Amino acid sequence: MLLIALVIRFDSPGPVLFFQQRLGKGGKLFRFVKFRTLHADARTRFPELYAYQYSPEELSDLKFKIDHDPRVTRCGVWLRKSSLDELPNFWNVLTGEMALVGPRPEIPEMLRYYRGDMLKKFSVRPGVTGPAQISGRGRLKFYDTVEYDLEYIQKRSFRYDAWVLFETIRKVLIQDGAF
Repeated sequence: MLLIALVIRFDSPGPVLFFQQRLGKGGKLFRFVKFRTLHADARTRFPELYAYQYSPEELSDLKFKIDHDPRVTRCGVWLRKSSLDELPNFWNVLTGEMALVGPRPEIPEMLRYYRGDMLKKFSVRPGVTGPAQISGRGRLKFYDTVEYDLEYIQKRSFRYDAWVLFETIRKVLIQDGAF
């Protein structure tokens, strides 16, 4: 992790770690951490990518990962493809805000788009990995991701979590869905 921190520091100006408010169990906010993969001034340079205002039609086609995202740094591309940018998430696991397996934590700006059963996503601790991460990850649309999150809540067990962890390792090694 120290080597990754040095690479980030020399690649672009700004902090090594990225902190963001995310929604955890019960919709409680927590401080999410990962290695920074975007330019430190990305929000200023690309404000349109941070509006989080979607029509129903846009929401049905929404993908959060953008091919050739202009906000991503040179080493950020590599960190995202290798999933090494997620290593600091284990701090959130140690503090009890996240689990190893579960739905990925949501940003508060997206909560307004959750309706009815979709809100069940917040009944469990978010995870470093989950069914959405092994079923397409960045290629998935918003509603597809929520469906996988709800599937996790129905199927969760020690055995299912172990299978998801095994599949995560396999998917990370072949860089499936990571960009």
